[in-house]
Amino acid sequence: MAATEIDSKQRRKLRALAHHLKPVVQVGQAGVSDEVIAAVEQALLDHELIKVQMREPEDKKAMAQQLAAATGAALCGLLGHVVLLYRPHPEKPRLQLD
Repeated sequence: MAATEIDSKQRRKLRALAHHLKPVVQVGQAGVSDEVIAAVEQALLDHELIKVQMREPEDKKAMAQQLAAATGAALCGLLGHVVLLYRPHPEKPRLQLD
C-alpha cells in the first residue's frame, strides 16, 4: 500500500486536530503484529486521524515507521510513546487539509 504524502504545513494542522484525541489502538509487548495492523487499518477507515499507544517499545521511531508503512498512512508525529497516523478515507475523505 502506498504511503500517504503530506507536507509540513498539513502535518502541523493534523497535529493540532489530534490534540484532543485519545489513543484508539494499543501496541503491546508483542509489538506490531498482524492483529495490530488490522486494528490500525480499521481505525484509519473509521477516523482517518488516529493515535496509537505503544507499550515499552525498544525502538519507538522504527515501530512508528513500521506501522505507517504497513497501513499506507502518513506518520504525523511521535510524542512519547504515542504515534499519530493519518490516512484519508478512500471514498469519502472527511478532513480538509488545504
